[in-house]
Amino acid sequence: MGTHNYNLTEQFEFTGKAKNLSIIAIVIGLLAIGYGFSAEALHERTFANLLLMAYYFACVCMSGAFFLAVQFVAQAGWSASILRVPEAMAKALPIAVVILIAVMAAGLYTHNLYHHWNAPGLTDPNSENFDKLIQGKSAFLNVPFFMARQVIFLGVYSFFALLLARLSNNEDLEGGLNSYRKSFKYSCVFLVIYGFTTPIFAFDTVMSLEAHWFSTMFGWYNFAAMWVSSLATIAIILILLRKSGYMAWVNNSHLHNLGQFIFGFSIFWTYVWFAQFLLIYYANMPEETVYFYKRFDNYEFWFYLNLILNFLAPLLLLMDRDNKRQENILLTVSIIVLCGHWVDYYQMIMPGTVEEHHGFGIIEIGTAIGFVGLFTFTVLNGLSKKPLIAKNHPFLQESLNHHL
Repeated sequence: MGTHNYNLTEQFEFTGKAKNLSIIAIVIGLLAIGYGFSAEALHERTFANLLLMAYYFACVCMSGAFFLAVQFVAQAGWSASILRVPEAMAKALPIAVVILIAVMAAGLYTHNLYHHWNAPGLTDPNSENFDKLIQGKSAFLNVPFFMARQVIFLGVYSFFALLLARLSNNEDLEGGLNSYRKSFKYSCVFLVIYGFTTPIFAFDTVMSLEAHWFSTMFGWYNFAAMWVSSLATIAIILILLRKSGYMAWVNNSHLHNLGQFIFGFSIFWTYVWFAQFLLIYYANMPEETVYFYKRFDNYEFWFYLNLILNFLAPLLLLMDRDNKRQENILLTVSIIVLCGHWVDYYQMIMPGTVEEHHGFGIIEIGTAIGFVGLFTFTVLNGLSKKPLIAKNHPFLQESLNHHL
């Protein structure tokens, strides 16, 4: 085992260019949202973009907590020196949760979101808008139960995210194995809850936008998307920190591990996407094929762009072992993957909200920039609160000497 003179008290300073750019991005986002709400004809499109980015923000932060839990349960050594980054993402989850719940509640109240099951008269047999299928689902798809599920699921995720971050802080202060053992125990509980509830969370938040259609694979499709997006985010933050002179202990082997995960779960995302598509296409049932028909008919460009960004780019650029170890290549692929899953969520959300009246302009670009700024501000601010390495982690030396 080699010896290193790393500064284990190194802290990130969130000042200057990064802070200013994130604030400017937030302002741009607020202006774009204000523009969207300035005209009544754009309200539905604005709500759809708010849901897209609020869901994306929450999913990436949730998966940051999931990353922490997986490392503890697996007793992984390679990642011990990079855990501060997913910790900072996990600590931003409560903010993302408040925004997402507010967007969904406002969308329900104004009928700009979830109108396929929340429009007046859909469950009333005496109404001209009566829909027998929606009436059959009304025990599950009703506003009180829908919002209760969202609050409970997202509240539980936030509780475990903050708990794991707090235990990490206690480990720094107290040393020993007590905090690590608690982290292991709570991570086991969290992973069971997370595994069983994230598909339902995806069914509620996104799939119910088109309540006449359903897919049992949709939850795992969303899980793959949120997981690979989070991995790409972790890789981007680590590489940019390393380029800025921080976290000198992060080496090409750590990047290799992240590259392997991004590559592997991009393939898994494609597998679930194709399996869902193939079953629906092969069965040729009208009530099922309508989902993809709408996307072929009105969103053809986005449909194929989705596959190029989320499958072909990671496949071709990360297949080679050396490419996973090159920070510039991994950074490029990670940015492509993040943009690709914006396209993925755009494909999921727009046909069930704005239908064929979609667009791409100030609202889409500005809202995305605003949420990127908000994510950057909250995560980097959280990252600056304590040292960039968990100095008392029991597997720290293994991580500092990690080589593949």
